[in-house]
Amino acid sequence: MAHAEEDENSLRVPSHPEEIKSVFDMRIGEHVTVQGSFRITPAGLICAGLAAAAITFAAGLAASSMRRGR
Repeated sequence: MAHAEEDENSLRVPSHPEEIKSVFDMRIGEHVTVQGSFRITPAGLICAGLAAAAITFAAGLAASSMRRGR
């Protein structure tokens, strides 16, 4: 029960003044319900975007070099 209280308190008190929060409930069919929450700072969002761009760039280079090898 203490764990649930910690989660509830962490959603109320932002650890960063510019924190972005989102909570969602998703129902799949009649018997499955998924609940989740998401917290990120603007700097974390930028880092995630840069990481995704780097992965996409690397995958594009790999695909390009595989096509040239044929």
